Amino acid sequence: MLNTKLASKISAIKKRKQKNKPKKSSKTKYSQFLFLWYFFFLMLFLCIILLAAYLFKDLPSPKNLTSDHFPVSTLIYDRNDKLLYEIHGEQNRTPIDLENIPDHVKEATIAIEDKDFYKHGAFDFRGMGRAFINIAFKKNLQGGSTITQQLTKTALLSPERTLRRKIREAVLSAMTEFIYSKDQILEMYLNHVPYGGTAYGIEQAAKKYFGKSASDLDLAEAAMLAGLPAAPTTYSPFGARPELAKERQAQVLGRMVEDGYINNEEEKQALEKKLNFVPPQSNIHAPHFVMFVKKLLVEKYGSAVVEQGGLRVKTSLDLNLQNFAQDVVATQTAKLEDYSVSNAAALITKPDTGEILAMVGSKDYFDMEIDGNVNLTTSFRQPGSSIKPVNYALGLLKGWTAADMLLDVPTCFSVAGQSIYCPRNYDGAFHGPVQLRFALGNSYNIPAVKMLALNEVEDMIATASAMGITGWKDPSNYGLSLTLGGGEVTMLQMATAFGVFANSGKRIDLTPILEVKDYKGEILESYDPENSPLTGERVLPAGVCYIISHILLDNNARMAAFGASSQLVIPKRAVSVKTGTTDDLRDNWTVGYTPSYLAVSWVGNNDNSPMNPYLVSGVSGAAPIWNKIMTYVLKDQPDEWPKKPDSVEGRQICTFITGQNTEEQKEECKPRFEYFIKGTKPRHRIEKKKIWIDKETGWPPVEGKSDNLEEQEHMIASDGLSFEYCLDCPEDKRKPVVVNMSEIEREGGERK
Repeated sequence: MLNTKLASKISAIKKRKQKNKPKKSSKTKYSQFLFLWYFFFLMLFLCIILLAAYLFKDLPSPKNLTSDHFPVSTLIYDRNDKLLYEIHGEQNRTPIDLENIPDHVKEATIAIEDKDFYKHGAFDFRGMGRAFINIAFKKNLQGGSTITQQLTKTALLSPERTLRRKIREAVLSAMTEFIYSKDQILEMYLNHVPYGGTAYGIEQAAKKYFGKSASDLDLAEAAMLAGLPAAPTTYSPFGARPELAKERQAQVLGRMVEDGYINNEEEKQALEKKLNFVPPQSNIHAPHFVMFVKKLLVEKYGSAVVEQGGLRVKTSLDLNLQNFAQDVVATQTAKLEDYSVSNAAALITKPDTGEILAMVGSKDYFDMEIDGNVNLTTSFRQPGSSIKPVNYALGLLKGWTAADMLLDVPTCFSVAGQSIYCPRNYDGAFHGPVQLRFALGNSYNIPAVKMLALNEVEDMIATASAMGITGWKDPSNYGLSLTLGGGEVTMLQMATAFGVFANSGKRIDLTPILEVKDYKGEILESYDPENSPLTGERVLPAGVCYIISHILLDNNARMAAFGASSQLVIPKRAVSVKTGTTDDLRDNWTVGYTPSYLAVSWVGNNDNSPMNPYLVSGVSGAAPIWNKIMTYVLKDQPDEWPKKPDSVEGRQICTFITGQNTEEQKEECKPRFEYFIKGTKPRHRIEKKKIWIDKETGWPPVEGKSDNLEEQEHMIASDGLSFEYCLDCPEDKRKPVVVNMSEIEREGGERK
């Protein structure tokens, strides 16, 4: 009973509490509802933001579709506007204006790609419907895109096949249609889409497949190209199944008939027309030269501009001359295979303007067995005796004359801290007293070394550097062998240096580029050699250059060594020329020039292996190449002699080694003509005097004392280094004279 009452009271208390508890207001319920609604929309907005960020992150601008933003190939031409090479990155493209594209090219493209292009906006909704069905039910992302969509997909987006890319494509297509007109979109499409390989755009495709501009395409060719962008590899006439290209062409022509662009007869004629395709090839002419020019362009404009900036480069190269020189190099090298020669190179320039007319860097650029892609015209090699004119020019600059006498006798040179140096002549003989003209002309080594000993190595390096041979830096790295080719040079440097002689002392640096424009025609740089005066820096007196050039063209001066009819003679032409072969027979050169043209040739092996000793004189190695090239270059040119400056005068002198004027020589002598810089004359180092003679040998005693001596009167010669050379004594059997370099008085050319 008690429990029942207690339970009843507890129940009554609970009811009172519930009755007194405050109820939630409708306002509070509404606030809670709004909070939940706002939270939902906030989350939805954040999801949309994140989705948009995912879909449109780094979305490119449709303005990048203009020609100012897409890659354009750089074109390199020769001096006569013949195309040498196209430089491009992954996309080889040459833009063309829509107005220059034939109607049948545009119509073929529209017919096969987007028949209602000019009727709809960014999208063809019937095509989009087909695409949606493919995506949703067939899991196939292929669908019918408009030309605008294909343009944005190709030019602005990656090739991935995802829903994200399709959405980005749609957005960009709508923006593109808003910004550009239909004609602008069609022009950009025809300049952007790939047609196979690296060929992008209709202009490059026309050149790739038919070797012509898009403006010259006929209907059959246009239909063939219009079918390629859908599947360039599948439909390529150069592909695995070229018959598919023909089928695709027929499909394009059929669409054109359906759309009323052509009639059945035109379709039939186009299908029956034989297409003349250009064989797939690496279209590059003068490859060593082209790569040389490309390197210069990259150094100046940067690789991005060169590969994608659409430069139009007119070079100094003459392609006809280049092809001739290339044939000569290849043919002559083949003839030298039995003499351990695997390669050759040649360079042709105009010394008065610095233009490079031809550059053959090897016998075959594509011959990998000999590293044919290595450009020997820019590679450092030893020049052999071809460097001697620089040394003798320095001698003339220091007061020596072409009539001065040098003794070609056994001579060794002692330099502190170095081994004794005993040069020898290429023929192994000694020629006694020779005048400078004949020492240089016959390329005798011992007189050349003596000339350098008197000139000093440091001064020769300075002179050579001023003339364009800039690779010799530290004089301590070189010795007297420098005049025999002991310092490496490039063919370009030799052409520049010998160009100083051709230019009467002015250095004109070589230039392979005449003009650079962008593809819109704006000139970035230009050089007009026809209207540009000779403006090079004077590095040698005109008189010195004239005398050196005259010695090098004097066939009589070299006849003793090379004969009267060597490969150094160009009939009926005055050409200055010098050969050179290194002592180790690894390099063989010929350098020759007139005031207007200069040619350098080289033969040897890229791996520096020695050649056959038969090539030692140079006239049987590089000289035939030089002769054929120079003969070709000068065949239609007038004979051109070096221009004698007022600083040079000519005089009759005695052929005898003293070189004295005929009026000064009291004894009878055979006269010859010689040129001198005004104010100079030969140094007389020959005199008749009494000397001690070993009666057994007939020569002055060499070492120690002898009891078999007598005093005799003889003609004695000296060149400042070799003393008491007896001109009228028996044949010289003495040991070489050792010249101590520390005892030479440089300025006067006499020993202390």
